[in-house]
Order: sequence, then structure tokens, then C-alpha cells
Amino acid sequence: MEKAEIGLIGLGTMGSNLALNIAEKGHRIAVFNRTVSRVDEFKANAGELADRIVPCHSLAELAEAIRPPRPVIIMVLAGKPVDEQIAALRGELEANDILIDAGNANFHDTVRRFRELEGSGLTFIGMGVSGGEEGARHGPSIMVGGTEESWKRVEGVLTAISAKFKGEPCAAWLGPDGAGHFVKTIHNGIEYADMQMIAEIYGILRDGLSMGAKEIAPVFGTWNKGRLNSYLIEITAKVLAADDAKTGKPVVDVILDRAGQKGTGKWSVIEAQQLGIPATAIEAAVAARVLSSLKDERQAAEKAYGALAVEKIDAPRDALLKDLELALFAGKIAAYAQGFAVMAGASNEFGWKLPMPTIAKIWRAGCIIRSEMLDTMAEAFSSGGAEKNLLMAPAFVTLMKGAHPSLRRIVARAAEAGLPVPALSSALGYFDAYRQGRGTSNLIQGQRDFFGAHGFERIGEQGAFHGPWNSAD
Repeated sequence: MEKAEIGLIGLGTMGSNLALNIAEKGHRIAVFNRTVSRVDEFKANAGELADRIVPCHSLAELAEAIRPPRPVIIMVLAGKPVDEQIAALRGELEANDILIDAGNANFHDTVRRFRELEGSGLTFIGMGVSGGEEGARHGPSIMVGGTEESWKRVEGVLTAISAKFKGEPCAAWLGPDGAGHFVKTIHNGIEYADMQMIAEIYGILRDGLSMGAKEIAPVFGTWNKGRLNSYLIEITAKVLAADDAKTGKPVVDVILDRAGQKGTGKWSVIEAQQLGIPATAIEAAVAARVLSSLKDERQAAEKAYGALAVEKIDAPRDALLKDLELALFAGKIAAYAQGFAVMAGASNEFGWKLPMPTIAKIWRAGCIIRSEMLDTMAEAFSSGGAEKNLLMAPAFVTLMKGAHPSLRRIVARAAEAGLPVPALSSALGYFDAYRQGRGTSNLIQGQRDFFGAHGFERIGEQGAFHGPWNSAD
């Protein structure tokens, strides 16, 4: 029997779709699942792709079915299940075989696993996959971390199944050990910020302008045809336009306002803090999700303080919609700038040499944060104009100059109206602080020296100095 090109363990939603994608692109794939009956069921339902699927009922059978060196994709729950699967596979695989964790792993675990396998003859790839079920089935964005040699072994399969942007694969090797999973983590952090800012704009339209979901949907639909063109704006319009079969109401109006999260947003914030890189819009978005989960507390607080007296925003509709569009645009730029800055910091810290232009390019299609703007970002990084920060790239200086006044007006109007916009506010605060040549931290340094003798720098002088606090006291 012809050997499979690659193997896959875990036939849940993502694993099944990824396996079908691999088969559809002409590659023979061996599959295994802990619940063995699922293997035969999967092949039986694969239709015309069944001939390229090799069902395996044990790990030994899986290993035998794949052409050496054997790449095996692991699509199980992150954490301990991955370690257990690796331990089970070690007894079946041979030198130069490749274990590929394609789940949402913490990059620290990926680095640990990579090191634990050193000297065993096996190698490890941490592979970030973005695009959800649809992406897994028809073309995700793929972010690979591991040895370049192991990447070369699977490059043909991964580039074939990835999304394409104008024919260019949205899959790439980004660096050693945890590089791929780190980039996926920051991708998700940006995703949190993007989604939160969209929700804040929706809140202004709903509560500040008294617009219903069916009125708001075409606003996002129109924005998706312009500078905000992106997957998240596109699906926002569709979510707002959908009706609930049970009640006949817009679906969004019957959804409880309590957002879930799986940890990657929190990880991105933790890593930003550890690296000392400000990522305030991402932090605000993660905090907003946590706050949304406190539904009972929020309802109790509303009773204690009284319902928020939202003041309707009185402004010409067309001008206000234009400001809202530009405010969201400026906020998105700031969130992307923060995410790329965190990745640059991690690249220096861990010696990864992350290719920023490549990252922007492989996010242009397939992934959840794909947007028209990423093409401009790829160009900015390629030209060297964004080495310090995306906000310093000439193209984005021009874009932000045109958009930040709208962000300022919207944040101010929202505050006056009593509408919470934490991510947009944080994006504006970050932008204003970043572009302020002389800030207010001189006072903080004075305070630190006063109570802790930490010292401070003087303008135009070298060395550490102390203030005359004792005599002043």
C-alpha cells in the first residue's frame, strides 16, 4: 500500500477539517483518534476524498502507514493531553520523525517540549493555525516554529493547504522552537483588541444613536467595502443581520452579554508585560472580557448606582458615522502596532529573528484578523520603515494623521454619553503617549527618588542624581 505523506491524531472539528483539507490538496494522510470508532466513521463520511485517507486503529499502525521521516500532526486539547500523546508516540516513532503540535499551545510549553526531545532523534514543531473550522477545511494561516530542516519536510503539505493571498501561500517558517506558537498567541491578542473595539463601536451605534441591529448591519457592510475591509468587519455585518429562529428577533439581541476566552489573549498580555512592551489596547480588551463574565456583579452594581443614564449623541448622522469608521480604523492600527512591537521584543529576547514582513504577509488571508491593511503593513516592514514601531512607518503616519482626530472625538463623545469604550480609549492613550516628546514621568522619577532614593537622570547630563528632598522636608 502507498505510504501516507503525513499523519494526524485527533479527529475533532479542527482535526477533521484539517485532514480533509490535506486530502483534498492531493496528499495521502493517515489518521488516528483515541476513540477508534471515530476513525472509520471519518473515512466513511469523507466521500471522494476517502481514497487518500488511511484509517489507523493504533499508534503503531499510524507509524507504519507514514513515509519516513514521519510528520505527525497532533490536534488534541492543549496542555497535558499533548504531553501524554507525545509520550505515547515516542515508543512508535524513529529518528528524524517530526511531532507537530497544531493546537493553541502556550509557547513556553512548546519550548519545553522541543528541549525535552533533543537527543531523542525526534524533532518537534509548534504550529499556530488560525482561521477556525472554515480555515482548517479550506485554507488557514499557518505559523511554524521549529528547525528549518523539519519545516522543509512538511513545507509542501502546509503551503498546499494554507490560504492564498494573490496566489502566495499564507504559511511560513518563522523561527526555532516556540516562535510559531508565540506569533499565534499575539495574533490572538490583536484579535481580542479588534473584536472589542468593534463591539464598542456597535455599543455607540446601539445605545448612543438608538439604532437596531438591522440598521447597524449595513453600516458595517459598507465599511467592509473600504479601509476597514476585513474578515471581522464582514462577519460583524452578518451576525447583526441574522434572525433568531426561535423568537424572530435579531440573534444578537438574544445573546447574553458574557464573552468567553480560552487563554491566548491573557497569555499575550502576560508576555507583553514580561517583555516590558506596552500593549494597552490588547490589555483593555482582555480585561473587558473578564468584566463581561461578571454578569451578576454588573447587574448588582447597576441596581446600586442606578441604570447608566446614557445621553443620546446629538450629531449629524453622516458625519458621526464617518468619525466612527475612522476611530475604529485608528484603533485597529494602534492594536496592530502594539502586537508587532511585542513580537519584535520577543524576537530580541529569545533570539528568534522573527520575519515581520512575512508575518504580515501570512496574515493577509485565512486567519481571523485578515484585513486589507495587512498588505500595507507587509510593505512597511519590508521597506524598513517600521523597525521601531508600525506607527513610525511613513504610510501609517499619514493614515494616523487622518484618523486619530476621529478617534479622539469618538472617545470624548462616548465618555460624555456614559458609553464604555475601554479598548478605543486605551488605543488613544497609547498613541498620545507614544507621540509626546516630553511626558510626565519626570514627576514619577522625582517621587521615586523622594520615597526610595532611586535617583533620576538630568536633562543634558550623564549619571544618576538625587533631589534636595531632605532639606525640602
